[in-house]
Amino acid sequence: MKILTKIIMVGIWALGPSWSYGADQKISGGPQPAVLAPMKVSLPAPQMAAAPTSSDPVVCMTPAKNGDYAIGVDDILTIDVLQPEHIENNVTVSPDGNISFPYIGTIPVKGRSLSEVEQDIEIRLSNGYLRYPSVVVYLKESRSRRFFVYGEVNRPGPYNLEDNTTVLRAISVAGGFTRFGSASRVKVLRPRQGNSGYDMIPINIRAVMDGNADADLVLKAGDMVVISEGVF
Repeated sequence: MKILTKIIMVGIWALGPSWSYGADQKISGGPQPAVLAPMKVSLPAPQMAAAPTSSDPVVCMTPAKNGDYAIGVDDILTIDVLQPEHIENNVTVSPDGNISFPYIGTIPVKGRSLSEVEQDIEIRLSNGYLRYPSVVVYLKESRSRRFFVYGEVNRPGPYNLEDNTTVLRAISVAGGFTRFGSASRVKVLRPRQGNSGYDMIPINIRAVMDGNADADLVLKAGDMVVISEGVF
């Protein structure tokens, strides 16, 4: 029996190490079985939006207010609350530059734009009075933008300034010349910006009436048209 056991052990030794296994069941001798490496998948990097450069146009969502009408004393405004309940009021700007509106009382408006007053009223109404109010403010009548006609016209006094009101039109609105008025003695007194006093601008109305439109002048707020007597 011992001789048989030795013969078997010698035979196993003669076969070589290729029949010997380790504890992890890997072949310790001879060629190793191929092991597949895990596949690596390369995904494209997420595309990020390019940062704007100085040459890219910038879109501003804030509306420009430079050309908005500046509210003045005696202007008549229409304030329309569209929701949640409809309220419409016509208000006149008082000499101290304020208006009065239901729920919120006195609001300063002189020198402010219509859109600024809209936002102010919405904020005041939403502060405990109305839920999500929507407000629109219109200029119903501009009484702060006025011109004046003095001297030899039939109806001297202040007048509301409309777009493209010229000196000839102003004289017509004031009833025309009196029998003493002179078409060659017309001038405009224009208030100086930031200073006291007026700049005097002579106007040859006779030339305007003869067809020279360039001799006329478009009036600005505060202008005074003065017609003097003719020399007889």
